[in-house]
Amino acid sequence: MDSTNDTPTRRDFLVATGLGAGLWLAGLPIGAAAASAAQDDAAGEGQAPGESLARTLSPIENLMREHGLLDRVLLIYEECLRRMDAFEALPTGALDQAADVARRLIDDYHTTLEDELLFPRIEKTGKFTDLIATLRAQHAAGRLLTNVIQKASTPKGMRDAGARGRIGNSIRASARMYRPHAARENTVLFPALGGLLSREEYAELGKAFAEREESLFGREGFEKRIAEVTALERTLGIEDLARVTPAH
Repeated sequence: MDSTNDTPTRRDFLVATGLGAGLWLAGLPIGAAAASAAQDDAAGEGQAPGESLARTLSPIENLMREHGLLDRVLLIYEECLRRMDAFEALPTGALDQAADVARRLIDDYHTTLEDELLFPRIEKTGKFTDLIATLRAQHAAGRLLTNVIQKASTPKGMRDAGARGRIGNSIRASARMYRPHAARENTVLFPALGGLLSREEYAELGKAFAEREESLFGREGFEKRIAEVTALERTLGIEDLARVTPAH
């Protein structure tokens, strides 16, 4: 395609197609005050009152923001597993809640969004076919891993050595797969969209993302879900970013 006439700039994307996709995570048993504070922390700057942050970002920026939440879910998984391995106290239901978050955030929304709305548009160009085939297979594998964790993380399962082993293996496999998966999309697939889709096609993608989000979650669903994930991080004591800074 003629990059001068057809390839949209980032500014064009933000102005003409500032539509996006949000995420829906399971409701967690957290205090209203904690959820409200976390939502205030997560609020974007420059939003008009009542406007969803997703509508101020491009589809690519929204997908990458979803990857950020995916990694936070993996960190929650890993903290649950660390406590299990060390025989430390694990808040009741924390792992089950994290698995429910993974189901709603990753399996039922984000990866389905890519499978149904993003990948078909790229596949029509004949580009990245091998990569997309692998990404689709990993989405399917991720859903199976979530199933294992959900089924094993019952009160009875948490007391069973075999179930705990299946949980550990599934969490490690999820982290090992999804981190390079998201990194490859962020650095290879998403940046290529400007050269693969015309401005009109990109606008259609953004509209499709927004319609899917609003039909499932309503307005501002993503920001509320960030608050819920943050509250679960606080329950596990991993919300403080400074705690992972190496000492000099």
